[in-house]
Amino acid sequence: MKRCRTAILFDVGGPLDMELAWEIAVDGAIASACGLEGIRVDQALVDDASHAAVAAFASDAYAHMIETLCGGDPATMRRVHQRVRAMVGNLDVFQLRPDVDRLLRQLNDRGVRLGIVANQPQAARERLARAGIGDFFAYQGLSGATGLSKPDPRAFQAAAVALGVVPAGCIMVGDRIDNDIAPAKALGMATIQLRVGRHRRQRPRSPAEEPDVVVTDVLELEAAVNSLLLRP
Repeated sequence: MKRCRTAILFDVGGPLDMELAWEIAVDGAIASACGLEGIRVDQALVDDASHAAVAAFASDAYAHMIETLCGGDPATMRRVHQRVRAMVGNLDVFQLRPDVDRLLRQLNDRGVRLGIVANQPQAARERLARAGIGDFFAYQGLSGATGLSKPDPRAFQAAAVALGVVPAGCIMVGDRIDNDIAPAKALGMATIQLRVGRHRRQRPRSPAEEPDVVVTDVLELEAAVNSLLLRP
């Protein structure tokens, strides 16, 4: 028997947090840390390293970028990693995606169950609250709190259980094919890829990774959500 979808899961980085300030800070920290190693890095090289990490479906895009820029030398990579962590490890920024709060409020008022599945520290809970959207989510599956990191299917399963629905009753909204779309789809969830930020160039490598809908802004996301919620 087919089930109607009654819950929506959101990633934080991309769909909720635009991460523009974060990405600029991390890119700058990587370039600066490489410079301290005598490696001259300009924005074009950083961009190339970023594109290579996304194209490689690197689980840790920043680590892949550092490896590329450091030529794969383990000692240099280790020092650069340490410097980057020192520069941005405690950075507290959150840029709410414009109009997403309106969409969340609308969905919440309609009785749609909302949850989060994100590779984020526990501190993200406070950031969501400061942005005025934390209370919309009945479940906040932050890896720093749950110990479950995407693409581990248990992260998605835990969200469905907490919201009282089966995986097939969920829609997953994320910006990454590897971390969001593929694992959610494998569990039978409907999927929406929001093509924004660093991973906007990521494309499916097989039919198993094809999202149900691809969107680029909140208005398109709203239309996609409404369509999938109504579709059995």
